[in-house]
Amino acid sequence: MFLSNDSKMDNKTHISEFMLLDFSEILELPVLYFLLFLVLYLLAISGNLLIISAVALDHHLHTPMYFFLMNLAMFDLASISVIIPKSMANFLMNTRRISYSGCMAQILFFVFFVGSDFFLLTVMAYDRYAAICNPLQYEIVMNRQACLQMVASVWIIGLFYGVIHASGTFAGPFCFNNVNQFYCDIPNLLKLLCSDWYLVELGVLISSISIVFGCFIFVIVTYVQIFSAVLRIPSVQGRQKAFSTCLPHLGVFSTFVFGGCIAYLRPTSNTPSALDVAFTVIYSTAPPILNPVIYSMRNKDIKVALSKILGLKNNSKNAFSTLLQ
Repeated sequence: MFLSNDSKMDNKTHISEFMLLDFSEILELPVLYFLLFLVLYLLAISGNLLIISAVALDHHLHTPMYFFLMNLAMFDLASISVIIPKSMANFLMNTRRISYSGCMAQILFFVFFVGSDFFLLTVMAYDRYAAICNPLQYEIVMNRQACLQMVASVWIIGLFYGVIHASGTFAGPFCFNNVNQFYCDIPNLLKLLCSDWYLVELGVLISSISIVFGCFIFVIVTYVQIFSAVLRIPSVQGRQKAFSTCLPHLGVFSTFVFGGCIAYLRPTSNTPSALDVAFTVIYSTAPPILNPVIYSMRNKDIKVALSKILGLKNNSKNAFSTLLQ
């Protein structure tokens, strides 16, 4: 049944909440979904809390690289906490509802933390460039005040990023309230807007893509120069040490970018499918889970700090290090 323009506008005034994806339409096993989300959330929480604790408590890790890593873990922890607990609560209470303000808050904070994540990864690329391509000036360029200013700028820009996207998405009236996703995401919400209001957020998205593409090009150019400098290092040990500090960041950045491309550059369907949900779950949970693992695998300083936090002795420490390798 189609609604006229007047009916659509009348319908908009009654929308005070949204209905999230009904998982029973895909698979009638809500308990399995709850357990899956619980495991993923616990993995992300424990991994990122360990990284934050290791950097905060070990004075050997009080360097710009690990300071940025601690903030990255904070963003990852926050981004997954914006969407997963609400989904688990809905599973337990057998409901799909989320309030209008709750949906807006999800958009605001998820974009805020994910955007900050991306901007911080860009800053971290510059940090590696300064350390490897200009080592003699590194301590001057990346001093304490500069690092604090960079991180503060990331938080401020990320918040602004979230505000403009939330404002653009909710600028117009909504005619429908069925969101074909397990949390409020921009592409599915834009389909629910009346008339051409979606063009407001579309303009914001185009501007955002330009900024993101600029950061992406900056990181690529930066790493071309980094790898050129690393290959000129005469000693094999020196090259290995340089690569060990760059490859984790490059792995995290690649996971973030490719996950975002898979999630948002593919066309969205009008009917939910298991594949759509799987892509979204992977994009929203994989970076917060994998980032601590990637940074711990080949980083001896992180492994030693984590061993101290977990109270592992020599034998246990060796086993822990072997596990991460």
